[in-house]
Amino acid sequence: MDERKKLLAAIQASQFAAWELHMYLDTHPCDSAASEMHKKYTREASVLKKRYEEKYGPLTTENSEEADWLSDPWPWDYQGRMH
Repeated sequence: MDERKKLLAAIQASQFAAWELHMYLDTHPCDSAASEMHKKYTREASVLKKRYEEKYGPLTTENSEEADWLSDPWPWDYQGRMH
């Protein structure tokens, strides 16, 4: 697995953990250990996303002001080369 894919997998894992903890905290708001883990994974995802975007470009349209969306390859053009 190349570095780009590893970084994307790490982002997805951190975001998944943060979201699962978020849902758990909806029903267990007093669980301070879960709250700390949620903060940890949220920060981790943010750091990883920033690292990815600095190296490979924006992941979402929120940070796309500097992106050149009209140049090739388009995001769906990567599919054949991702494996």
